[in-house]
Amino acid sequence: MNRCRPILFWLFALLQLVSHALAEPNPNASSNASPSPKQGYDYQSADVQSLQDDVFSNPGMLWVDEGRELFDQAAGANDQSCRDCHNQLSGVAVHYPQINSRIDKLVSLTGQVQICRETHQKAAPIAYESRTALALTAYLFHLSRGEPFQPVPESLHPDLLQGRDYYHQRKGQLNLSCAQCHEQNVGQYLRGDLVSQGQSTGYPIYRLEWQALGSLHRRFRACDIGVRAEPFGLGSDAYTRLELYLRSRSQPLPISAPAVRK
Repeated sequence: MNRCRPILFWLFALLQLVSHALAEPNPNASSNASPSPKQGYDYQSADVQSLQDDVFSNPGMLWVDEGRELFDQAAGANDQSCRDCHNQLSGVAVHYPQINSRIDKLVSLTGQVQICRETHQKAAPIAYESRTALALTAYLFHLSRGEPFQPVPESLHPDLLQGRDYYHQRKGQLNLSCAQCHEQNVGQYLRGDLVSQGQSTGYPIYRLEWQALGSLHRRFRACDIGVRAEPFGLGSDAYTRLELYLRSRSQPLPISAPAVRK
């Protein structure tokens, strides 16, 4: 029962937000359904912002440092390291999700890491939310810190449109869409926290609630569960397309991974 309490409290607070029955007004709340992009950082308290800004205090940097070590570490039957193939990957993260030509499929950066581990290193598969996958993804995104995501190429527009449709689709027993929180209720209070625009530029992020680093797809699953919808799997096509739409939606915001959130 104790494990259920945080979920029940979250659901109750979400219902309050949607109904506006107990919503606390905020004079800075956006009245525009398509406001100028703002980082999730801008909706955090000064303490959380300070934690993210200090490279020595930001707990997400532990994963970045581990990812840097893993990048140089030989693995698998081929006894190869990532650096053996990729000497310089600064700026690569801004192009993901993208099509992997080998399997002709849209993949996130974490998905690409999984493919490289199995295909090129001949190493044991790693789970999407494993510490190894998160560390390597955090390191690669950190190499692109300060750069905006690149515009989505025309060849990916079919996937982009499907991601956009999912973002605006009502789902679950609460019959809510991503847009209803992150566009229509930006700046409102949910359990004492400001609802942000739901930008993806800080992922993977360290959430104080999780006491760990987590992927963007983990956040997607948590939101789907929160509105009592059937969640998709980590790395699923649906979540990868949604990630692609958020990449497009975030421009021109710079990547700020690893971000810190409450």
